[in-house]
Amino acid sequence: MRQHLESAWAWTKARIVSSLIVAAATMFVGFHYGGWMTGGGAEEMASRQTAAAVTAALVPVCLAQSKADPNSVTKLAEFKAITSSYAQFEYLVKSGWATFPGSKTANDGVADACANALSAT
Repeated sequence: MRQHLESAWAWTKARIVSSLIVAAATMFVGFHYGGWMTGGGAEEMASRQTAAAVTAALVPVCLAQSKADPNSVTKLAEFKAITSSYAQFEYLVKSGWATFPGSKTANDGVADACANALSAT
């Protein structure tokens, strides 16, 4: 009887160990290759995608505000004369083109993308 209990325990131990190995392998494959993610990772990804979508939606508004500015020709010439991308960003923020109605400050992401778009034209 004792031998039977020892072999039953050995069999149970082997099942537990193999189940843990399979569970660990499943989690490894799922998180690394299957696209699984934690809640925090999902929130971070959603936040980045939201910021990118807002920027993409507001860049045309920034460009339109630059064209609607009464001094747009002069300001655009001054803007394009600036060689530093950081200085261009600062100039665009000070111009108010990246500040939207209802907001007191410029959106940095939009200002950066708008500066890149204005530099390319």
